[in-house]
Amino acid sequence: RSLVPKSITIGLAVFALVLSLAGYGFRLMIGDDVGTVLRHAAVVVPAFVLGIPLFFWLGLRLLNKVKGMHIETRNALTLGWLTACVAMLWLMGLYS
Repeated sequence: RSLVPKSITIGLAVFALVLSLAGYGFRLMIGDDVGTVLRHAAVVVPAFVLGIPLFFWLGLRLLNKVKGMHIETRNALTLGWLTACVAMLWLMGLYS
């Protein structure tokens, strides 16, 4: 059984998506080139929304197979999205 409710997992995934897209509207409003903004978003958004949780999921698979642990997929994905949200908030605070 998963320790994390499904609503928290979905909420963190949506929050990670919103956070990763948040700055691009501001960049477009101040006049940055649309192509540049889209190219940057095409790299950053998947890296945070999919990449970090994917690394946690791969770690889960490795630990389950090698060490014989029984970590649930939802727990690993939730931790991945939580880490992505914290990392994005940290970066936003660093550059603001």
